[in-house]
Amino acid sequence: MAVVTTNLHSNMKLSVLDQSSASKGKTQDVAIRETLALARHCDALGYSRYWVSEHHNSGNIVGTAPEVLMAAIAATTQRIRVGSAGIMLPHYSALKVAEQFRVLEAIAPGRIDMGVGRAPGSDQLTARALNPHPDNVEDHFPRQVQELQYWVSGTTLPEGHPFRRVVASPTGPTTPDLWMLGSSDYGAQLAGYFGLPYAFAYFFAEGVGVEQALDLYRKNFRPSALYPKPKATICVWALAADTDEEAQWQFKSRERSSIDRDFGIRLPLIPPEEAAARVLNPAEQAISERLRRKAIIGSAATVAEKLNDLAKKLDLDELVIVTWTYDPEPRRRSYELLAEAFSLPKAG
Repeated sequence: MAVVTTNLHSNMKLSVLDQSSASKGKTQDVAIRETLALARHCDALGYSRYWVSEHHNSGNIVGTAPEVLMAAIAATTQRIRVGSAGIMLPHYSALKVAEQFRVLEAIAPGRIDMGVGRAPGSDQLTARALNPHPDNVEDHFPRQVQELQYWVSGTTLPEGHPFRRVVASPTGPTTPDLWMLGSSDYGAQLAGYFGLPYAFAYFFAEGVGVEQALDLYRKNFRPSALYPKPKATICVWALAADTDEEAQWQFKSRERSSIDRDFGIRLPLIPPEEAAARVLNPAEQAISERLRRKAIIGSAATVAEKLNDLAKKLDLDELVIVTWTYDPEPRRRSYELLAEAFSLPKAG
C-alpha cells in the first residue's frame, strides 16, 4: 500500500530507540534476539541510528547491558550508527565505560554513539545493588562526563588531573560520538556546557518540558572542537500501521503497560485482545484518555504528518522513534511505513 504524504521535511533523518520490551508468554531472551533482528531490518530501511537502552530489575524492559547488545548489533549491521540511550553513568567507572566504547569503535569504526545519562534506570534498591558504594555518585556526574570526553576521544586529560597518565584502549583513528541524554533541564544545561549533542526523552516525559529544555540547551551551548553548533534530537513514541484502526488495536498493548506503570506495575506486554478485554476503572480510564490524546499513532500518513509537525515546531532535523508492540511484526511494519513516508535512503 502506497504511503501518501505532503509537505514532509525533505531531509528528515529517522533513528530508532529499542528498549527490548518483553512480551507475555515468551521468555525474556526472545526480546534480545528480536532487537538484533530489528536492527538489521532498520539498517536496510535507511534509518540513521539504532540506540538501545539500559534498565534493570524490570519485568517489561530487559535490555540490561547496552554495551554488550551494541557489540552484537555493530557486528551484524552494515551502515547504521549503533548507540546507547543510554549508559547510566553513575553506576560505573568512567574509564571502564570509555574502554568499552573504544572496543565498540574498533568493531565498527565511525558508527558508534555513546549516549549517557544520570538516572538509575531502576529502583533505588537495584541501583544500590549495581553500585554498593555510591558515595554521592550523582554529584560526580559532570566530572565523569568530562573524563569520558577526553578518554573516548583519545586526548590527554588536563594538567593536574590525577588520571592524566591513564589511556583508554584500544586507540584508533575514529572516536565514538558522545551524547547527553535527559528528560529535564539538568541534562540540557550540562550538554550545552560541555558542547555535546543532546537527546530529550520526549516519550518518557510525554513531551513535558521539551521546549524549555531545548531552548536552554541552545542558548547555553558552548562550541566544542567536535560540535561548533548545537545538535539536538528527541526520542518519541510512535506507531504506524496500514490503517488507523490497526494502529489503534496494536496500541492497546502499550496502553495497558503504561497504565500499569502509573500504578508501579511493570509486567511484560500483553496481546491486544487481552488488553481490550480488561475493563478500565475510572482512574485507569483517565490515564487511557490522556495517553490517547498525546499518542502518535495511526496510518503511515497520519503518523508521518504528526512527526513532521513536531520536528518543525522544535526545529529538529532528526527524530528517534521508539515503538512497542506485543508481536514483532507490527513493529517491523511500523518502521517500514515511516521509512517509506520519509523517503529514507535504503541500502543498495
